[in-house]
Amino acid sequence: MDRRTLIAGTLGAAVATPAVASGPTGGQGDAPALSISGVGLPVIEGGRVRNYVFVSLRLHMGAGRTPEQMRPKEAWFRDALVRAAHRTPFLIPGDWTRLDAAALQRSLMADSARIAGRGAVSRVEIVAQAPRRRTGMRAG
Repeated sequence: MDRRTLIAGTLGAAVATPAVASGPTGGQGDAPALSISGVGLPVIEGGRVRNYVFVSLRLHMGAGRTPEQMRPKEAWFRDALVRAAHRTPFLIPGDWTRLDAAALQRSLMADSARIAGRGAVSRVEIVAQAPRRRTGMRAG
């Protein structure tokens, strides 16, 4: 095992636990947010799984919602992401190391209305994307 894999695995395990954040977030002031870390999503091209990308998200709460209210629903958010990634992959053509952030955000916003109710999540922020494999990622 090379050093990069060992370090990436250690860092991935450190951020794999969900955390609640409520603080200054990119111009949102003190908007409460629920952090979801370490969701492994497949990169599927040509009917084959080519790679996995581990995504960390931040769900910004709508009016009247708190992270404590949303924490029990985290498993449903994770499940909705994985199901959507298998149904319609968030593929960027020619790049197996990143996912289409805009498509991922749209999908999760649509599912959030079903999971937590309309207006429960005001915005989905992609915090980080970490591919499982970084080399040898050529389409074709």
